[in-house]
Amino acid sequence: MESFSYWTLFFTAALMINISPGPDLLYILSKTIAGGRKVGVASSLGVCTGALVHVFAAAFGLSAILATSVTAFSVVKYIGAAYLVYLGIRAFMTRGTTFDAVGAKKQETTPWQAFKQGTLVDILNPKVAVFFMAFLPQFVRPELGHTTAQIIILGMLVIAIAVVVEFVFVMAAARTTRFFRKNRRASVWLDRLLGSVLIGLGLRLALLDNHHG
Repeated sequence: MESFSYWTLFFTAALMINISPGPDLLYILSKTIAGGRKVGVASSLGVCTGALVHVFAAAFGLSAILATSVTAFSVVKYIGAAYLVYLGIRAFMTRGTTFDAVGAKKQETTPWQAFKQGTLVDILNPKVAVFFMAFLPQFVRPELGHTTAQIIILGMLVIAIAVVVEFVFVMAAARTTRFFRKNRRASVWLDRLLGSVLIGLGLRLALLDNHHG
């Protein structure tokens, strides 16, 4: 019964965290709107790969550096913010060709590019590192030993839940925006929306308080 309560609490917490509209989900949805289902799925897998890096960092104590060093936190934070703003500016400069059937052949983001971008976006977000370091140890069971292994397993379970949740959102977003990607005028505004979201996420990251992971 105690084990059942433990896992119920863990999975409920992990599900609620992943359902909440955080920066990762907003980023993935914006990429789905811009590039469709395949790009959205690739972005999600990229973000989750980046999260996996943070899980291992938390397990081996590397995240503690970001949590305790203002300088390290700031360096990673500003690099990540600059990268998001860069992606946002690129979206603005496409002038609708992201969604244009002809222009897209040269301008669109490929799933592989989306995967790499998603990975970098998550790795360069120090808040994710601090989150895993704060969240996962709460569910470590000392009596079982192997703390590092427990943190890795728990982190992978959180990411597995994230994959399922994000895929559902990606499929829904891809279905509802299919019409707009065929309309040139609408595509210009969708590009601007994508750029605004990315720049907004970059500014949000840049303004993060170093002491509030």
